[in-house]
Amino acid sequence: MKAVLPGGTIGVLGGGQLGRMLALEAKRMGYRVGVVDPTPDCPAAQVADFHFEASFDDLEAARELASRADVVTFEIELIPSDILAQLETQVPVRPSASVLRTIQDRLVQKEFLKRAGFPQPPFTSVRDSREVREAAGLVGFPAVLKGRRGGYDGRNQVFVAGPDDLQDAWQTIGSRPTVLEAFVPFKMEVSVIVARGVEGEMRVFPVAENVHREHILHTTRVPARVSEQVQREAEHIACGIAEALGHVGVMAVEMFVLDDGSVLVNEIAPRTHNSGHYTFGACVTSQFEQHLRAVCGLPLGDPSLLSPAVMVNLLGDLWLEGAPPWDVVLSQGNARLHLYGKAEARAGRKMGHVLVFDADTDQALREAESIVAALRRDRSSPSCRRPPR
Repeated sequence: MKAVLPGGTIGVLGGGQLGRMLALEAKRMGYRVGVVDPTPDCPAAQVADFHFEASFDDLEAARELASRADVVTFEIELIPSDILAQLETQVPVRPSASVLRTIQDRLVQKEFLKRAGFPQPPFTSVRDSREVREAAGLVGFPAVLKGRRGGYDGRNQVFVAGPDDLQDAWQTIGSRPTVLEAFVPFKMEVSVIVARGVEGEMRVFPVAENVHREHILHTTRVPARVSEQVQREAEHIACGIAEALGHVGVMAVEMFVLDDGSVLVNEIAPRTHNSGHYTFGACVTSQFEQHLRAVCGLPLGDPSLLSPAVMVNLLGDLWLEGAPPWDVVLSQGNARLHLYGKAEARAGRKMGHVLVFDADTDQALREAESIVAALRRDRSSPSCRRPPR
């Protein structure tokens, strides 16, 4: 296979923050970048060479992108897999339509994991209200009712404490086909970013420890505070999934670590991932460069950790009184600020992130939380101008 070298064009379906950081790395490496996204002046379009303002199901726009690209990839699972399949007749598409088709439907994803023998919480399909109670009898309580599509950042998920909550949960989720999954009392949530190249070469980034608030990722700590055995098992699972899918590119596998040290797969993202943002500064090769290397048919880069770090997401809540005082972050020599260029701030919307480096990740976490607290406090107060070390 002929590699796509710098000077070539990368087509990206989706123009959010993941597409933006992918485009930034691509431009640094000497590539041209084109984007399809329905949002005018979306984050990726601000740094890309060209932008087709079109919906994700616009086949004509996708074909036009493919006609100008040497390889096409995506940064969001909302792309119809049928469109990817049609683009595959024009240009290399990585990851493939078949990978996206398997992962973007939660039931299909879970059935794939089951067939392949990867550990996960008990689950069953729910097609209508009659099946809700039958499903509960199979997985027990508590449980989580999850929509089959569009479930990132906790969307389309309802916690079900007991039988009295079933019908309300079914109505809340929209009375549509779902998956009922047993709620697992986990000790920790972790994720592994793995890259697989065109010829099957694989490289794994350090296991990351994640904390969510209101179903949205709040902090990522690297390296994760897990045993060597858990680390090896998490890496083994992630690599096994990438291989079983025939995935090309970067993939994130989110997992639960239980009290007994066992590891269960939560979900798969066939792309770069929020929990891998620490790699953009804390690793020799970022997840974005690694994805580009993989989809372009290049040798994969070194994923080694340069420094322990903590990443904290910056949500739109911080913008409610105007732009936050960024000198709070920029005055910290061991902190790195990333803003995504989104035009509108909304509560719960990811607007950026801060990465804090420190050999002691407890200290890095304290500093990261202090930075966010300082950004949130009364902005006229001198005490919020610099968080303490």
